[in-house]
Amino acid sequence: MFGNTVFAQVKRAENIKMSAITHFLRENDLSIDRTVEVFITVTRDDKLIACGGIAGNIIKCVAIDESVRGEGLALTLATELINLAYERQCPHLFIYTKTQNEALFKQCGFYTITSVPGMMVLMENSATRLQRYASYLTTLRQAGSKIGCIVMNANPFTHGHRYLIQKAAEQCDWLHVFLVKEDTSRFPYEDRLALVRSGTAEIKKLTVHRGSEYIISRATFPCYFIKEQGVLNHCHTEIDLKIFRQYLAPALGITHRFVGTEPYCEVTATYNKDMRHWLETPSLPAPPIELVEIERLQYHGMAISASWVRKLLVKKDFAAIDILVPEVTRDYLERMLAARPQNSVGGQLESTLTGEK
Repeated sequence: MFGNTVFAQVKRAENIKMSAITHFLRENDLSIDRTVEVFITVTRDDKLIACGGIAGNIIKCVAIDESVRGEGLALTLATELINLAYERQCPHLFIYTKTQNEALFKQCGFYTITSVPGMMVLMENSATRLQRYASYLTTLRQAGSKIGCIVMNANPFTHGHRYLIQKAAEQCDWLHVFLVKEDTSRFPYEDRLALVRSGTAEIKKLTVHRGSEYIISRATFPCYFIKEQGVLNHCHTEIDLKIFRQYLAPALGITHRFVGTEPYCEVTATYNKDMRHWLETPSLPAPPIELVEIERLQYHGMAISASWVRKLLVKKDFAAIDILVPEVTRDYLERMLAARPQNSVGGQLESTLTGEK
């Protein structure tokens, strides 16, 4: 194909080839994404001239050398990436790519969701999937002039999470809570959802929603899941918040979004600032949403956090955990720890728990 041009798959374990891909991406003003599981590379005379990666159902890290643009290679690369994603049982696809690649992927059946002008675009292979999801949300709309929203991970659910929900609910005619859907936390998604619903059962005028790929997901906001590295891409926050404000919030009539103050994590604190801008700016064609920060619940002068609970869990300090979480969470953590093989508790558990939000 294209004379002596060679297409190949490269997995992350192939360190030498990954080093070349990393260098090539940097030359094209892109950073390598650690979530990419496999790359398709294109070489000519042993020189890397194009590449693209797949992370779950997301195509990203697409770069094409300037010297070969215009000869049809880009379309072939895009087709190869899409076919590989289908082979990996991922028919519902998103693409994060530079703005200049938007027209290319439109030729492959992708549609733009939103973009950061001149920088990046998020697309998916459906013209109606997002609209169908927004239409579904309208069926869950509640009456009221002040409708609130919280998006949380609850990894695991703490008194701090419940306090935020309770205080927000007291200020609203109805409150919608979305639980981040990605099943990449130490605690499985279905367990986290059950804990939140059980822990908030007595709070009135509240709907706890399953999350979706359109709200703080690896598609809309990938850097949320690598906060421990201090990574925050303002383009990602812009993409995520534009989708929320322009599609999801109008469907539910959301007027306010609530967050807890963030005394520890600089990435989250910066995200809150970005949130205030994109939810309230008049530059978007959607009703503004007021951001409300609620002071975090504290214990002995320290804000209660899920990361604090995870650190205590490593030590099996349930006396201290008792103070920080509802009874339903404590019981769950005890059962979870009791079910783990004894030889897996300790170093492995610590490395798994302490690196998460």
